Amino acid sequence: MITRTIRGVEVPAFFYGTAWKEERTEALTSQALAAGFRAVDTANQRKHYVESAVGAAVEKSGIDRAELFLQTKFTHADGQDHRIPYERGLKPRFQVEQSFQSSLDHLGTDYVDAYLLHGPSLPDRFSDEDWEVWRAIGELERDGKTRLIGVSNVSLAHLEALFGSDEAKPALVQNRCYARTGWDREVRAFCRAHEIGYQGFSLLTANRKELARPEVKKIAERYGRTIPQVVFRFALEVGMIPLTGTSSEAHLKEDLASFDFSLAPGEIEILERLG
Repeated sequence: MITRTIRGVEVPAFFYGTAWKEERTEALTSQALAAGFRAVDTANQRKHYVESAVGAAVEKSGIDRAELFLQTKFTHADGQDHRIPYERGLKPRFQVEQSFQSSLDHLGTDYVDAYLLHGPSLPDRFSDEDWEVWRAIGELERDGKTRLIGVSNVSLAHLEALFGSDEAKPALVQNRCYARTGWDREVRAFCRAHEIGYQGFSLLTANRKELARPEVKKIAERYGRTIPQVVFRFALEVGMIPLTGTSSEAHLKEDLASFDFSLAPGEIEILERLG
């Protein structure tokens, strides 16, 4: 697996995402690992993820822990269902501690490669609770329990607030990526300027209309590739770390084959302007 160096850490350039897979999580994660993926994204949020099933797949894979990049997240109570992995009445920093320890237990590891805040509680700024959570996440990084920290589902305003503070700085950002917003152009530009790895998810499902356009089909036909391969290659070319959540073994192999060709600058420009 090709990697990128972010803050001194080798990060795989393509991730397998495990959201919304429920009882299929273990089997599909095993399938992704067998296909060649070495980075797995999950969260301690039973509402949308089965983190323990990811851990079971990792254990059964027999792959050395050092070869894997395991990324998980802390999710506020408002983003959970009744299966909250910490005591709701605790102060946020202790909720982070409980959730993190639960994640280690689920994943069968004594550290994670990346730990993310699953999303601030307010759409345009950090609440007092968010800041306390973020400080606790920063402490996990300082203590060597996670190699990198980051934030998901964030706006430019959130990132500007973080970098205008004295708090720890994120090494990773993970956002749903829409062509209609220039593939999150402003946030991506901020990430480039501050050496943050940008992870884009829902690259296919969030952009069905745009990807059905004839110019995208022409690019795919020119290279004898699928449209998803073109999209993932585009993501790689513009500096994103894409996530795929496919349940198809064939599509996993096709997705990884996105490393095997390149797009011309004019084609990248066409895709950048789809929205």
